[in-house]
Amino acid sequence: MTLNAPFIRFMPWIFVWVWSTGFLVAKLGRPYAEPFTLLSYRFALALVVLWLITLIFNSRWPTKLSSILHCMFVGLLIHGVYLGGIFKAISLGMPAGLSAMVIGLQPLTMALLAGLMLGERVTKRQWLGLVMGLAGLYLVLGEQFALDTKTLFNGFSGWAPVLVLGALLGISLGTLYQKKYCINVDYLPSIWWQYAAAMALSLVIAFGFETRIVDWQWQFVVSLSWQVLALSIGAILLLMIMVRHGAAAKVGSLFYLVPPTVALQAWFLFGEAMGWQGLFGIVLIAAGVAQAMWPSKKS
Repeated sequence: MTLNAPFIRFMPWIFVWVWSTGFLVAKLGRPYAEPFTLLSYRFALALVVLWLITLIFNSRWPTKLSSILHCMFVGLLIHGVYLGGIFKAISLGMPAGLSAMVIGLQPLTMALLAGLMLGERVTKRQWLGLVMGLAGLYLVLGEQFALDTKTLFNGFSGWAPVLVLGALLGISLGTLYQKKYCINVDYLPSIWWQYAAAMALSLVIAFGFETRIVDWQWQFVVSLSWQVLALSIGAILLLMIMVRHGAAAKVGSLFYLVPPTVALQAWFLFGEAMGWQGLFGIVLIAAGVAQAMWPSKKS
């Protein structure tokens, strides 16, 4: 699959917007199915659509068992552990704002792990950008979520923070593992094997611990369709392309832009208020991402 230069330049902004919509459509469809039941349907439909796309593009499927296993392990981390952890934590009553604050550590986590797993050197300028982005993220979310230590675990299970931390490690390790071990596998077959593994995990959990009852309202159908086409295929494909073409720390910094993008869309679509603290946080995030993504003089 060949890509032209203009598309590569706009790819990060397309990715940020599409990825941010996942939180909105999840809010729309979550009341109609349990977490891993929803994910099982999502992954199953994504496998069918991806199979058809691979036939159209005549993609080259991996022939080595080791390559297939590497892709499947990535799928368990990025889709099974990350999505499953987030969906389950929120279903246990954990506020979305608090879970987003924890996941907001991802760029820093990826920067640290990139040095260990990939040997990437994170410059002082990139560290400054990552820290600026983290500070801005907490300003945006802190305005809408006040952390009360006296009631921190009241109202939701103590397992919820454990699940969110597991999700954070899952998306960080999975993204870096993909860059290290799946670099020679075509994008589409790689994603297909990822979802095959993630669906197997979701089915095991759904049949073991959930009722698997789905209320097929139009909200659920719209949410599921967008999750399959835009998120499970579009956004993940963009993420894989960016990771292969850029440094992991730089790509990871893009995730700082997701929460403020969600906040802006929620303000526009649902009228959720945003004050000066949130607006300043968005500016700080944008400056931090620019600092981390800007090419160095040596490159």
